[in-house]
Amino acid sequence: MSWSVIAIVVSLLAISNVFMTFAWYGHLKNLAHHPWYVAVLVSWGIAFFEYLVQVPANRFGDSHNLQLGQLKILQEVVTLAIFVPFAIFYMNRPLGWNFLWAGICLCGAVYFVFQE
Repeated sequence: MSWSVIAIVVSLLAISNVFMTFAWYGHLKNLAHHPWYVAVLVSWGIAFFEYLVQVPANRFGDSHNLQLGQLKILQEVVTLAIFVPFAIFYMNRPLGWNFLWAGICLCGAVYFVFQE
């Protein structure tokens, strides 16, 4: 498997995760004073765009011989890489050591899942 395949998958997953993060957590800031069902409908609308990128990312990776476990671990690393700046800069939440430790653990997971 080539690095270009991984780069394409990671890029598509990053775009997908921006949508996913806003769908899952953006309503906590933007729709806090609206009924929960409004947040659900808005989140579903955002999630639609997530799936337009996430499904092709996983299908592309699968068709280029990335294993299911590799796709999942890449997804988790990308999720944390998108979530941390979102939490800090958009949601104004403090950066804790737990983010660093989680990132280190995920880097270890990437290393091990790509060992054959």
